Amino acid sequence: MTILVTGASGFLGSHIAEQLSASGRNVRVLVRPSSNTKFLETLSNVEFAPGSVEDKASVLKAAEGVTGIIHAAGLVKAKSADEFRRINTEGTENLIAAAKKQLGTLKRFVLVSSQAVGGPSGLDRTPVRIGSETEPVTAYGRSKLAAERALLAATEVPSVILRPPAIYGPRDGEVLIFFKSVSKGVLPLTNPIGAMYSMIYGPDCAAACVAALDADLPSSSVFYVEDGVPISFENMIRAVEEAVGKRAWLRIPLPQRVVRGAALLSQAYGKLTDRAVMLTLDKCNELHADGWLCDGAPARQALGWEPRVNFEEGVKLTARWYKNEGWL
Repeated sequence: MTILVTGASGFLGSHIAEQLSASGRNVRVLVRPSSNTKFLETLSNVEFAPGSVEDKASVLKAAEGVTGIIHAAGLVKAKSADEFRRINTEGTENLIAAAKKQLGTLKRFVLVSSQAVGGPSGLDRTPVRIGSETEPVTAYGRSKLAAERALLAATEVPSVILRPPAIYGPRDGEVLIFFKSVSKGVLPLTNPIGAMYSMIYGPDCAAACVAALDADLPSSSVFYVEDGVPISFENMIRAVEEAVGKRAWLRIPLPQRVVRGAALLSQAYGKLTDRAVMLTLDKCNELHADGWLCDGAPARQALGWEPRVNFEEGVKLTARWYKNEGWL
């Protein structure tokens, strides 16, 4: 039995590959020649397949004979909406085409999507549930929604779609800036201080992906996965302060117009340097929402999976890893 994992050189994908390897399964990882594979090379039962999700030929080759696919590759920041579409949507379509050629052996295709598909939860703090979603508010969310629709349209492919909220943990380079700001004592507040969020620790999210390979589920099942303990932005800051061992003594609430101005400057810098940046006008649609809550209870029941780490414990583990690796 061989499981193909995309995005394995990234944050979540590395935890998925690690857990599959630890379980004794054969793991095939689709990685670009330029990817950092140092960690993956320490794992047993791992086979490297050179390529990328936008290169259909390499995807078809990587999927030969596999019994499962966990598609975790994707962009969370991009130079344009078109780049989000090319990687997140068309890349998924390439994986679907490959899966269709392996129906004789393929048992499950697990797509890692995002809560961004379902949209924010709103002022009433009611968690978003399957069937109660609003529209995505970013190009990223729309590209993931299009990827989901492509997989659901391929009814012959046995599939499960997981929608995690914000994922954090060891090896995550995106949330690192938050920890660094707290450690320096100066924290710009881009989000409403009282906004409520669902979160999930990276290894727990990876465990849900692995569980989805084997769970007895109807094809085309869709689930949110989260740690079950919503947290406010204010308490999130406090937890990170405790984990880092320092207090952000200067907290600077930024009005929306200031954040949007900073986003314009960030976009201009990205265009000038030909780089993808995280803070964009599009991203402001997420930052200014009153909450991002989702309901993961159906996933816990259906997958036979339980998150093990809450946010307070998870940020301590994350900060410790950052310090040990010299990132913080």
